[in-house]
Amino acid sequence: MNSRYLTPLTIMSLAWLSACTPTRVGDQVTLNSPAKWQHSSNIQIAETADLKTWWQGFNDPLLNELIDKALAANHDLKIATARVREANAMVTGAEAALYPSLDFSLSGGREKRIDRIVGVPSGQGIKLITPTADAVSGGLAARWEIDLFGGRHLEAEAAAAQAEGSQEGLHAAQVGLLAQVATNYLELRGVQQRTGILQRNIELQRERLRTLQVFLKAGLANEADMARQQTLLQSTEATLPVLTNAEQNLIHRLGVLLGEPPENLENRLAGVGPLPKATPTMPNLLPSDLLVQRPDLRLAQSEVSAAAASLGSARADLYPKLVVSASGGVGALAVGGFPSLAESVYALGSGLSAPIFNAGRIRAHIAAADARLDQVAANYELTFLLALEDVENAFVAHRSARDRFSQLTEAEGSAEKAYRLVDAMYQCGAGDYLVVLDAQRSKLAVSDERAKAETAVSVAMVSLYRAFGGGWTIHSGIDKASIR
Repeated sequence: MNSRYLTPLTIMSLAWLSACTPTRVGDQVTLNSPAKWQHSSNIQIAETADLKTWWQGFNDPLLNELIDKALAANHDLKIATARVREANAMVTGAEAALYPSLDFSLSGGREKRIDRIVGVPSGQGIKLITPTADAVSGGLAARWEIDLFGGRHLEAEAAAAQAEGSQEGLHAAQVGLLAQVATNYLELRGVQQRTGILQRNIELQRERLRTLQVFLKAGLANEADMARQQTLLQSTEATLPVLTNAEQNLIHRLGVLLGEPPENLENRLAGVGPLPKATPTMPNLLPSDLLVQRPDLRLAQSEVSAAAASLGSARADLYPKLVVSASGGVGALAVGGFPSLAESVYALGSGLSAPIFNAGRIRAHIAAADARLDQVAANYELTFLLALEDVENAFVAHRSARDRFSQLTEAEGSAEKAYRLVDAMYQCGAGDYLVVLDAQRSKLAVSDERAKAETAVSVAMVSLYRAFGGGWTIHSGIDKASIR
């Protein structure tokens, strides 16, 4: 194309046409969202549940402190943050291709040539020595590829969608981290509570063994009773190392989550602490709200947008490309003792290229991009189904744990009542001391199960908030995917 036909008005018109992006591909995925939850809890649901700082509902200052440290020092979050910076830099690089480029060049040198002419009649060569020449030149060169069919714009959109996905990946890592810290902390407190109950049970077993030894000497017990009690004591004591191991493992895991060596939290968390009595309120979200709240769904949606933009960019390679260039500069040449000669040059040009034959490379690239779009769209649908499953399972786990805790609390009350009755009878001389010890042991066994159920209720609430995607702030202006 001759540059004299490329007027400024023509360039502006072509630039405006490039913004129309005729190769754009839609990125909407229709999802079938249920109207309500099938297994939602029948307890009172709070309209104002705080999804951002849900763990504060446990009203445990130490848990709050651990989470603050984890948010500041966790290595998974540091890695995810670095990925966000990398993706944002890639967006800048992709958007730079939309603008003209301007380069500056400067060169200089000195030249002296010695030529020899051979073949003269005398048989001797003749040397020709040219004067020394100094040359200096410099200038500017500009180049702009006009995005006629939106390929460059779509590449920038794909990079922006990938950057948004990396941000959602950071949010997902934060949601998972908060749930892990809270779960491990609650399980640690549950194990420590069970350890205290077990230690009291062991003391009762030892007391019962000592009582049987006294009875054996008095002829009121036999060796079989002693052997059974010894077996029961040893089996009860064997449970203690299991709980101790679980306690140490949970402390070590919390240390890693907080970005510290595992042993750093030994002194802080090894002491027996109670389970938090308070729990966060139940959040009130619809299934469709997960599309906005859960970072993994937002990440999957950004992957669809990036794949759709990449497909449009691949299709743009089928169409012509227009490049406009301009350059200008100044050069100076000094030969021998003569005054230097200076000149200025400029050039304007344009070029149009279109694919004719490439052995199917462009079509193959388009087919691959189209298959990629189908993959991420199916993954988006699958991720939504898994999110629904995640929430429903959390509802079921919370309801089951709450029912079990309620039943075991009643059973613990009954065991306490039975112990007090047999103890009162023994104090009046109408009962057996061994029966008193057995009643107390039965009560402790129920208390151990109640402690496990209480821990499960709190952990199930953490799982529910994790399933809802709690633990980060939703920014305004977020568009939902198409739902029906």
